[in-house]
Amino acid sequence: MNENFRFTPIQKLLQNEALKPYPHLLKVHFARAIVAQCRKNKEFLDENALILRIQDALLKFDRRDFQSLINATGVILHTNLGRSLIDKQSFEACKNLLCSYSNLEFDLKSGKRGSRYGVVLEKLKILFDCEDALIVNNNAAAVFLVLNSLARDAELITSKGELVEIGGGFRMSEVIRAAGSRLIEVGTSNKTHLEDYAKALSESTALILKTHKSNFTLAGFHGEVGIEDLGALARKRGLWCYYDLGSGWCGKLESSLAKNEPEIKKVLKHCDVLSFSGDKLFGSVQAGIILGKSALIDKMRQNQLLRMLRVDKITLAFLNESLRAYLEKSYAKIPTLKLLNDDLAAVKKKALWAQARLKITSALKTSRSLVGAGSMPGKSLPTAVLALEGEALCLQERMREKNIIARVEDGRAVLDFRSVLEEELESLVGGINAL
Repeated sequence: MNENFRFTPIQKLLQNEALKPYPHLLKVHFARAIVAQCRKNKEFLDENALILRIQDALLKFDRRDFQSLINATGVILHTNLGRSLIDKQSFEACKNLLCSYSNLEFDLKSGKRGSRYGVVLEKLKILFDCEDALIVNNNAAAVFLVLNSLARDAELITSKGELVEIGGGFRMSEVIRAAGSRLIEVGTSNKTHLEDYAKALSESTALILKTHKSNFTLAGFHGEVGIEDLGALARKRGLWCYYDLGSGWCGKLESSLAKNEPEIKKVLKHCDVLSFSGDKLFGSVQAGIILGKSALIDKMRQNQLLRMLRVDKITLAFLNESLRAYLEKSYAKIPTLKLLNDDLAAVKKKALWAQARLKITSALKTSRSLVGAGSMPGKSLPTAVLALEGEALCLQERMREKNIIARVEDGRAVLDFRSVLEEELESLVGGINAL
């Protein structure tokens, strides 16, 4: 009988009432895919069973789409959850700009073509008191552009202990080689001295590179050379000094986090070029921000790679609003800074508000929150969590169905309120109570 089985025609499946709410292209795609899969697996399903299978595929497709989540992990800059947040007031300002034509590359005074970067670069130069600046699409791109522009076909000296690997398996040593520089490693994995750099200098040396160890820590017998000494050595020998800061901070930062963590404006004084990520501790959008001497930034502007690495108007609009907030010292408009700077009492207040309204039994506890995004390893902030009663992994999975991302700690599913926004509290409580 199965050899003579005929599947319901695709056209008939598409006319089924249950599939009417879905877009035609999606219905066609999944109907064909399901029928083909059934044929391959020799599953002889009738029309109703096929419709159920197609509906399930469409629902799973929708579930995979981008959607907002409540971050109750306590990790402020959670890379998997989108890192830095955008302030709603800043978003509204950008929305008005992006939903109409703008002077992105138009000079209103002359009526001629203008620079897409001018407005943002001016703010960067004022904020960081630097000669010039440049913006590319992320800090990895910034590193590549700097090295390709300043040390292509030349020697680059850096510490063996700073040849880091970032997420996705991208290694600094490979980026250096891909940029066309000849890598000269000095020191050891745990200790590098100033004389190691000095001994390695030659007529072929173009640049000294320092990379901030933002995503790991060294403990025990270790040491590194500070940017102050490296900058002085570079100036003495007529070389350039570049600091790949990665995740630098600006403005206001909780004292325990700020300790021994480089502040962008301060370290910039000791090097010729510096770059950092826009969406880490700076709390803005993804971008690679390069600051430094005008002559060196000009070399990067003339590099043909810049066109491939440039950012679009959306990035520039949001970055511009972040810079405006920094210049006005309106740090509350930088959500990342606000969450990092909140004291324990403010976090506990959110936790108690939620606990009083949750139907599930929970215990209020103190714990520690992480910064995230490869920033400040080994450092954490005090936080208040609710440890939920019940099987931890099961609860964690069911909360994900409600777009609530929690963590497991000491065998309990916990909600960390340092990373939960005030305006999300009602949704969080409603989602958990709906379980």
